[in-house]
Amino acid sequence: FINLSKSGHRGSRLWKVFQMSFFPATCQRGEALQHGQSGTLPHFLEEPVDAYIVKSNPIKLRCQARPALQIFFKCNGEWVHQSQHMSQEHTDLTTGLKIREVMINVSRQQVEDFHGPEDYWCLCVAWSHLGTSKSRKATVRIAYLRKNFEQDPQGTEVPLNGMIVLHCRPPEGVPVAEVDWLKNEENLSFDDGNIMEKKGDHNLIISEARLSDSGNYTCVASNIVAKRRSATATVIVYVDGGWGEWSEWSTCSSDCERQRSRECTAPEPKHGGRLCDGVAVATENCTGGLCTQSVENSSDVALYSGLAAGVVTVVLLIVAVTLYRRSQSEYGVDVIDSSALTGGFQSFSFKTSRQANPLLINSSMQPDLTVSRTYTSPMCFQDSIDKELMAERSLLDPLPDLKVKAFTVSSGVTERAEYHVMSHPQTFPRGLAPDYRGVAVGTTLGRRGKNLFSPHVSLTPRLPLHRATAVFGHAGGRLVVPNTGISLLVPHGGIAEDTTWEMYMSINQEDSSTVSDDGSEIFLSPAVTYGPPGLDLSYPIAMTIAHCAEVAADNWTIRLKRHIQDNKWEEVMSVDEESTSCYCLLEAQKCHVLLEHPGRYALVGEPLNQEAGKRLRLAVFGSPDASNSLGFTLRVYCVDDTPHAFQEVAVGERSRGGRLLEEPKMMLFKANTFSLQVSIQDVPQLLWSIKPFTTCQEFSFSQVWASNQHPLQCAFTLERYSHSSSQLSCKISIRQVTGKEQILQVYTSVVENEKGVVPFFTQSDCTITSQTGSRAFKIPLSIRQRISTTFDTANANGKDWQLLAQKLHIDRNLCYFACQESPSSVILTLWEAQHPDSGDLDSLASALEEISKVHSPKAVSLSSQNKLD
Repeated sequence: FINLSKSGHRGSRLWKVFQMSFFPATCQRGEALQHGQSGTLPHFLEEPVDAYIVKSNPIKLRCQARPALQIFFKCNGEWVHQSQHMSQEHTDLTTGLKIREVMINVSRQQVEDFHGPEDYWCLCVAWSHLGTSKSRKATVRIAYLRKNFEQDPQGTEVPLNGMIVLHCRPPEGVPVAEVDWLKNEENLSFDDGNIMEKKGDHNLIISEARLSDSGNYTCVASNIVAKRRSATATVIVYVDGGWGEWSEWSTCSSDCERQRSRECTAPEPKHGGRLCDGVAVATENCTGGLCTQSVENSSDVALYSGLAAGVVTVVLLIVAVTLYRRSQSEYGVDVIDSSALTGGFQSFSFKTSRQANPLLINSSMQPDLTVSRTYTSPMCFQDSIDKELMAERSLLDPLPDLKVKAFTVSSGVTERAEYHVMSHPQTFPRGLAPDYRGVAVGTTLGRRGKNLFSPHVSLTPRLPLHRATAVFGHAGGRLVVPNTGISLLVPHGGIAEDTTWEMYMSINQEDSSTVSDDGSEIFLSPAVTYGPPGLDLSYPIAMTIAHCAEVAADNWTIRLKRHIQDNKWEEVMSVDEESTSCYCLLEAQKCHVLLEHPGRYALVGEPLNQEAGKRLRLAVFGSPDASNSLGFTLRVYCVDDTPHAFQEVAVGERSRGGRLLEEPKMMLFKANTFSLQVSIQDVPQLLWSIKPFTTCQEFSFSQVWASNQHPLQCAFTLERYSHSSSQLSCKISIRQVTGKEQILQVYTSVVENEKGVVPFFTQSDCTITSQTGSRAFKIPLSIRQRISTTFDTANANGKDWQLLAQKLHIDRNLCYFACQESPSSVILTLWEAQHPDSGDLDSLASALEEISKVHSPKAVSLSSQNKLD
């Protein structure tokens, strides 16, 4: 033994092996005492708990045991590598035993990559000298909350002291969403024993309805990821009327009649309750010698009786006609005739060939004569028909008998709107507001005199690329930046009477392609400024902005932001959330925004996963090489798929004499961090040569992903071997690595291009920037006012502005419209912004007709009931 212990390092190891082989108990007990641990199994002081991954943030699982020599995590039946453990050790001052604590991180990618029969799980295994102990299993799940409720609460009408039951089934989510109720946008209190919530299915039950229970109820579902609001349900608690006691009989009149009366006040009908049945005044002839005057002339009595009978007959006839009209239309006002709405617009079709596009170099390819395109005028700004004249005629029919009428309407002549600054006492040119009661010039004045706009917000347009200006008054109008997909709609009545404003709208070039400091958010639209800063509006304006996001799937978090100063932006609202200060209607290629404050706005997006994508527009231009008569240059552009981005390319190519060689194509670029490759293929090697090592060029992911500020361009320089080679044919291949390929086919004659450059213009070329008054709107003013009057008034059958919004597919964030003075007018303004050019009023007329058809059976039944009564 002595020789083994003194033979150096190797001898020490042999001595330990010998000890453990022949004296194991002594060895383990000595090592246990060395670590200050007793002979017990590990006891967990802290076990891993179930966790949820929110968005892309990893979670931590934690274990703590005593006494423990080692602790390791085991996930889905496999040991976690030691390098992924974070451990620490300390001594319990009371017992002197060592306590070991271990943590690991679990990422979203790990959970998504796991495909097993159960959820992703982990547990801890702790070792001591006497054995091992296992902790509980902790599951890790990805948290989410769907957007749509499985069941929205429905509006209802109940009598006083009746029962109210509102059903609500929240969206699917992990963890399961908790449900709260709002009444008139305030949290509903359940302290009152009359109101209860059935926890199992989240129903709201009011056992005995009171008048104060009338209101707008909203079901709110929330978990750790998001908060969702259901459609608002309007509850009306009504009271049917009841007669009070009869009064005493009056004395006999000169006509030998006496009267008594009663009032419908026991109780008084409220909130649309039924009126009292029967008469309020009873009349009878005086009898028993109570009459104070004898009848001298029986012929006079007959005459007066006949007149009275005639008056009663006329009154009954008027009442019958009124009841009949009400049974036919519960609205009490007329509804727009679809033919009257669409009479001013006619569709036409024509055949076009590929060579007819003035953007393309004439090629020798055979044209496709089968291509047919249908356009609906007006294509740009065009004078509409005299809508007010139409409105004065019989354009409206009562519901439900909506009939189609024919009108002969002549379309107007296109005019260009030109404005000059006029010296008008109430005109504020170029954003200079008058000094009201000592308020500094340029300060925004609200309708109640308070400053509605933060003073530190910068409104000065910086480096404007496109700009449009016009003067608007009480009649409102439309302002458009041509060929950019940007427009502004000022509603009728938005500007006070006897007041005009010179308004402007411009597109700005930002210094940075990303919004947030960490680069997680990018611009999805150009930055648009509208003003002037001191603009005071009674109704919100509607601004339309083109964007490049692929919104078919829920892969984005898209927000509307406003510029503050330098490169700083503040969030106005998220498109998916509810807001009472702003409204965003996101479409596939455009976003319509209702705003009340001037400033610079932009749509920004944050991808939620690698499937998020934005649209790119691909185009190839060509021009001869000025320094080489045999040379020809192809320039390929990859820009955001917005009209404004392509317009920049068009302007640049026009200055250098370039021509579009192929119709632009769209490509989806995903947020998977892969680069974009552009290559030229199938170049005739016997006729053309190309610079070596330039046949394939590549853009990094970051260049393409944040490319909205500067168009991406790559060039291919070719040279023909002789002047006799006048034709060039090749393919341009564009693809994201591991993604789909897009091909631009080039087939053109170089000689034709050398003869002269055809002026470049875009297909949607439009130079008129503004329209004012009724010409800017598709809906005639008189009809618009009647629709607003109809739907702004709450109806017992729910036919109010909420139903109008639903039929026009504007059925989210209704709390914004509820805060407006005239919700229907704001909804129609948004509808006008959605339909600037097509003149498609059929959708509006069809929506109104559909409302009439849905409720017409009820109207008929009510009419029949009235007749029976």
